[in-house]
Amino acid sequence: MELLAFIPSPAKGEIDPFGIPLRGYAFCIIIGVFVAVWLGGRRWIARGGRAGTVADIAVWAVPFGLVGGRLYHVITDYELYFSEGRNPVDALKIWEGGLGIWGAIALGALGAWIGCRRRGIPLPAYADAVAPGIAFAQAIGRWGNWFNQELYGRATDLPWALEITRVDGGRVPGTYHPTFLYESLWCVGVAVLVIWADRRFKLGHGRAFALYVAAYCAGRGWIEYMRVDDVQMDDVLGLRLNVWTSILVFLLAVAYMVVSAKLRPGREEIVEPGDPDDDEPSSSASDGEASDDNPSDKGSDGAAGPGIAKKV
Repeated sequence: MELLAFIPSPAKGEIDPFGIPLRGYAFCIIIGVFVAVWLGGRRWIARGGRAGTVADIAVWAVPFGLVGGRLYHVITDYELYFSEGRNPVDALKIWEGGLGIWGAIALGALGAWIGCRRRGIPLPAYADAVAPGIAFAQAIGRWGNWFNQELYGRATDLPWALEITRVDGGRVPGTYHPTFLYESLWCVGVAVLVIWADRRFKLGHGRAFALYVAAYCAGRGWIEYMRVDDVQMDDVLGLRLNVWTSILVFLLAVAYMVVSAKLRPGREEIVEPGDPDDDEPSSSASDGEASDDNPSDKGSDGAAGPGIAKKV
């Protein structure tokens, strides 16, 4: 059957937005991070937090997440870097692609915890605020795989098939299911779902983030099953490692939502360090921010007290 249409792949993995060559993969990751921080900041302010808090914590979370994502990829695909004829230095070339979302979320959460501790705010509330932004960031980041001609599925002649033209890295020219596109669209749906559910049910105490994790894993499982590109540590009991990881993380996320809803119902109210106490509002801070001259916002030593997450 002759193809009537297909998605072409870029001839090269670089773009020149400002006359400076930039890897398309890195460009997509950068744009995704900006979107996640911007949306997370808006949601955090709507919850009662201060402007700039999300960005400040992202300074910790993003580098940790990149390191974690790369470590997961290198460990699960170690033969790409440490087998005979390979160059171990390539493991450091993150701009060439290769980030595992599981490692990124795990170490990114550690970085966010450090940032939250430094700001004196609860990590679960922060995670709820940034959850849909992370999903949007993943949706944008997946287009980096398009630049690298990777993350494709089985061969197909569907009108939206992805054309693969490169022959390096084990690729075989042809048309395949664009699983990178499927995952990108799925992540957009996940972000919309989390935003809707958060508004409808007032999710709190990390449940919006858990919903994002569960919904993403539900899609990642079937999308991963379609992939045919080679990965190491594959075929664990007949399924790819990432399929098993999706199933396990999905179950953990659902369990967290159920248990958390029983133990800590409702949504916590965010009061950052230095914000006026709800019982003793500051008349001089009409915009909801603490006045520097209001001693009720500070401890006996003049330092701002810890952040508070109150149940409503």
